[in-house]
Amino acid sequence: MTVCDLAPAYVRDIAPYQPGKPISELAREMGLDEASIIKLASNENPLGVSPRARGAIDSILGDLSRYPDGNGFELKQALHKRYGVAAEQIVLGNGSNDVLELAARAFLNPDASAIYSQHAFAVYPLAVQAIGAQGIEVAARGFAHDPDAMLKAVRDDTRLVFVANPNNPTGTMIGGAALEAFIAAMPKRVLIVLDEAYNEYVPREHAYGSLSWLPRYPNLVVTRTFSKVYGLAGLRVGCAFAAADVADLMNRVRQPFNVNSLSLAAAAAALEDVDFVRKSVKLNGEGMKQVTEGLSGLGLDYIRSYGNFVTFRVEGAATVYQRLLRNGVIVRPLASYGMPDHLRVTIGLASENARFLDSLRRSLVG
Repeated sequence: MTVCDLAPAYVRDIAPYQPGKPISELAREMGLDEASIIKLASNENPLGVSPRARGAIDSILGDLSRYPDGNGFELKQALHKRYGVAAEQIVLGNGSNDVLELAARAFLNPDASAIYSQHAFAVYPLAVQAIGAQGIEVAARGFAHDPDAMLKAVRDDTRLVFVANPNNPTGTMIGGAALEAFIAAMPKRVLIVLDEAYNEYVPREHAYGSLSWLPRYPNLVVTRTFSKVYGLAGLRVGCAFAAADVADLMNRVRQPFNVNSLSLAAAAAALEDVDFVRKSVKLNGEGMKQVTEGLSGLGLDYIRSYGNFVTFRVEGAATVYQRLLRNGVIVRPLASYGMPDHLRVTIGLASENARFLDSLRRSLVG
């Protein structure tokens, strides 16, 4: 028996999260020039980094020998100014993945269960399994969350429910009225973690104000990220908004200095870069139209998306994925999400979308 054999079985059984293939990795595998590759696999902002965030990063490079502010005062103040949520209700994380895991660590144990939807973000079951709690996967309805079925799945030992809205990787979303009704119907002893990583991309006519619900629902946690519309995926910074006592418990299990100095400064500046966000959302809307019309033109079904990506069905998805890679186009296969006949593509620049559609057309015929 080795030391690894003595690790908890639920840890040894974890299948690690598989991120989108990096450009450098594909270049090595296929012998391609990195400059010729386009990556549309990880829902990154094709416009890059917010200019204000870049300026903030440059301004503090000389102070990297010092530890960051462990309480994230400036970023919390910027979030308070933007959203009106008190600083003591905010939890900062090394990406929103971090705050999702903090919620699991603070509220789950091996005797508890947590609920999440089929075809939802892969981090949810991983966070639950890492605690040794039992995950309850609720069947999706039309690739979307089924709120009624999720409510029925609640057990006496259920302590947490994950909801992604919009959902990754399907792009589906629950309307605001239906979502609030779901939250109101949930037992108050169950923490609801509402993952809104793609919130900024939701069309205005479908938007809702989840942060205004916090005073009414003390068991609600809303998470956001700076990795998507703000273009800071490489810096890994996210946040959670919750009742002060819930945020306090999450902060107790948070690692000291879990958000670095560059991330803190960049995120605070990015919140002020309204023009960049507006430009990013506009580009995404135009690109979504370009890609979905192109998919329809190829006779392919797709799932309507409220994010910055679209998931589509294609016969022989694994083969098509490999053909796209050989053409220097990286998308995301979804077999690990229980969707072996689907691929997910991030909305890119107009030129990238056009190249993807052309490569896809050629990949469909071999």
